[in-house]
Amino acid sequence: MILIIREPATLEQINEMLKTWDVFIKMAVDIERKILAGGGVRHYECEQELLKDGSRQRDIWGADWSPFTQEIVFESIINIRPSQNNRSMIIQSPQIRQQVIQITQQLLGGL
Repeated sequence: MILIIREPATLEQINEMLKTWDVFIKMAVDIERKILAGGGVRHYECEQELLKDGSRQRDIWGADWSPFTQEIVFESIINIRPSQNNRSMIIQSPQIRQQVIQITQQLLGGL
């Protein structure tokens, strides 16, 4: 189940998002609105939920987060954006990576 997280997630929400992959959560993070969608099989599904919620595609970046190690992996096919100077699946901008880290820690990492 994909959840849109706007406030710090509860343990129940984390567990719900973990049901898909067990050890990590695929997520799409809107760096402008400072929200995220997590829990899908693919980052694309999370991105679609944010787009339906009013996010702009250029503000959404894909990553994986492990609640057990608190690690973030910045790799997703939705990150390939030559028009935004990101020609790789990995988020190349240190500034965007930092924004994804901050939003993830604020919404998911405070447990």
